[in-house]
Amino acid sequence: MIERYTRPIIGKIWSLENRYKKFLEVEILASEAWAEMGIIPREAAVLIAANASFDVKRIEELEKETRHDLVAFTRCVAESLGEESRYFHYGLTSYDIVDTALSVMLGEAASLIKDGLLELEEVLREQALCHKETAAVGRTHGVHAEPTSLGLKFALWLGEVRRDRERLERASETVRVGKLSGAVGNFAHSDPFIEEYVCRKLGLEPAPVSTQVLQRDRHAEFVGVLALIGATLEKIALEVRNLQRTETRELEEPFYSGQKGSSAMPHKRNPITCEQVCGLARLLRGYAGTALENVALWHERDISHSSVERVILPDSTIITDHILQQMIRVIRDLKIYPRNLLRNLELTGGLIYSQRVLLELVESGFSREKAYDLVQRCAMETWESGRLFKEVLASETEIIERLGIEKLDNCFDPAYYMKHVDYIYRRLGL
Repeated sequence: MIERYTRPIIGKIWSLENRYKKFLEVEILASEAWAEMGIIPREAAVLIAANASFDVKRIEELEKETRHDLVAFTRCVAESLGEESRYFHYGLTSYDIVDTALSVMLGEAASLIKDGLLELEEVLREQALCHKETAAVGRTHGVHAEPTSLGLKFALWLGEVRRDRERLERASETVRVGKLSGAVGNFAHSDPFIEEYVCRKLGLEPAPVSTQVLQRDRHAEFVGVLALIGATLEKIALEVRNLQRTETRELEEPFYSGQKGSSAMPHKRNPITCEQVCGLARLLRGYAGTALENVALWHERDISHSSVERVILPDSTIITDHILQQMIRVIRDLKIYPRNLLRNLELTGGLIYSQRVLLELVESGFSREKAYDLVQRCAMETWESGRLFKEVLASETEIIERLGIEKLDNCFDPAYYMKHVDYIYRRLGL
């Protein structure tokens, strides 16, 4: 588990204390189910529910001897019971307990991550609404393209985060299953009623079919969704990083009082949070690949997935929760520099309005090919000479004869590019 990035609330889910607490809950419910069937004495089930307990240190001591954590757990619990201990873990195999408990823990972690996504949606919505009318230069291939709304960046991210939340909800349903079907999944020493009873009490669905384990395509889907969430957060962080470049400086991640950017250069304000988000997103993608490797197991089960999951399932949820909280803070406290946005709009001397001029010439009667070649020639001269694009265009007799100065001037209005922003926002429900 990556302790450095663990918020107490999500770290507690993956603590040994909580893990064994979930094991015990499954075991007690199984005892109740056996008693309901009349297979074990009801008094035994009552005593198990009342007295069964464990101690993590004692389990660790027993595990050194047994080299099996579930056996160490059951023996530790048995020490807290009397004769009724004979009915504890009755008719079950280890992963009846481990996998069913794991599904509960994944559900708890998913709920926290979903809360984070909802909070991120809210701060993105606020920024989108605040900057709907803020003009900014759009870039394709890293090169200035055309004016756009800064708010559309936040709206775009909002739409993607919503999809991430929907994906997480679906993946959470995929892992919201339990199994108590025995060593090879055929209920030879148990009864389907036990599984149904326990799963119902835990808010899980019984897996329609299983082996000794729940099938790992479920967990691979879940971790894959976490990797997608990470990719979205990386996408946002990378844009902030690019727009924080000194030459650009349209956006900047928050830099707080007392914060230091460099041990050597006092002037530095580096996008360290966004860089960390980008780095940790790579780790999530690696975990997704590892989760896919866990899908194929030998026959009814081998143990190759088990050690891996003890790392990737806690870590992937913890990392996702961590970078979500980081990006919520970044977007909420994001610094935006209107003067730099305006400066960058004008940086190319008006070249970003070339398509508007092209279309006006086509409407005036030029063929598209002729209009394109003429505007491109003027644009290339602007690139090379540094003159204003409007001046170069105005020096072309054909253009002035067709458009006139006033219509040419109108081509350089950034508001033209914002005319359908309200429509886009309505489609997004903003």
